[in-house]
Amino acid sequence: MEYRRLGDTDLQVSQLCLGTMTWGEQNSEAEAHEQLDYAVDQGINFIDAAEMYPVPPRAETAGRTEEYLGSWLAARGNRDKLVIASKMTGPGNGVPHIREGNSRFVRAQMREAVHGSLRRLRTDYLDLYQLHWPDRNSNFFGKLGYSPQADEPEPDIEASLTALAELVEEGLIRHIGLSNETPWGVMRFLMAAEKLGLPRVVSVQNPYNLLNRSYEVGLAEVSHREGCGLLAYSPLAFGMLSGKYLGRWPEEARLTRFARFTRYTSPRGIATAARYVEIARQHGLDPAQMALAWVNRCPWLTSNIIGATRMEQLQSNIASLQLDLPDAVLERIEAVHQDQPNPCP
Repeated sequence: MEYRRLGDTDLQVSQLCLGTMTWGEQNSEAEAHEQLDYAVDQGINFIDAAEMYPVPPRAETAGRTEEYLGSWLAARGNRDKLVIASKMTGPGNGVPHIREGNSRFVRAQMREAVHGSLRRLRTDYLDLYQLHWPDRNSNFFGKLGYSPQADEPEPDIEASLTALAELVEEGLIRHIGLSNETPWGVMRFLMAAEKLGLPRVVSVQNPYNLLNRSYEVGLAEVSHREGCGLLAYSPLAFGMLSGKYLGRWPEEARLTRFARFTRYTSPRGIATAARYVEIARQHGLDPAQMALAWVNRCPWLTSNIIGATRMEQLQSNIASLQLDLPDAVLERIEAVHQDQPNPCP
């Protein structure tokens, strides 16, 4: 396992991070613990959760993922050997059961959210605390273009960062990250940190995969020059790049069960995924491992967030670290991208 520095911190995180958003919906507590045991045994020391997990978000299950992780941490007694990350829910986006659907990145709500996560995780601190999506009108979650609103208030990023800095000062969180952010948003947080002498953002958790390379357009340079690397989520595009949806969809698979997940299931997305899967198969590679290995080699990557519902998937995903993609494969991947760039932003 390779370990990389998390921003400008003293933390070294594994190149692969274990994602958890299926725990409590598609995975039981016992299955979550089994995944954790195996991942840690393989050298993974970085675990990512969120207060709204599992997905799809429901009032009946909210917080269950953190509870499963918390019960495992309590049983294993290895908290100090791991880097635990979680996220605070942003406004809207179909989660009315969290702070009555009006979650905002303000001091009182941040404190409430952090203490809730710490209680469920059974820990005194979080190594990385992330804002799950922007607290403003912006183009995230696949939205293309920016449409200004006439009555849109100016986001108070300085106040949000000041509130997060208080949590750092109190030792409740160690470092700050962003998620589903834009270049403008990341730079404004960095500017606020410099202006006010507050902690800098150390990571950006955004989607990055063969069907969605939009991170490269503006955020890659920010990550490189500012030292806030990418935590890549959905590296398999919700399983589309594994090839399992290119035909009859598996009955218990996520995209079969939950109609809300349509980001990677457009006709163009399915057709482009098929082209990448065909490249893998023609070169004798597992399509999922090829897709993960491609993300693993990204120069601005801090960690690649993998997730699985079955142990064999997790084992295969971790084995992608052993795959060094041949130049011929990389050239064919790039040719598809040039012909069909970012079909599922």
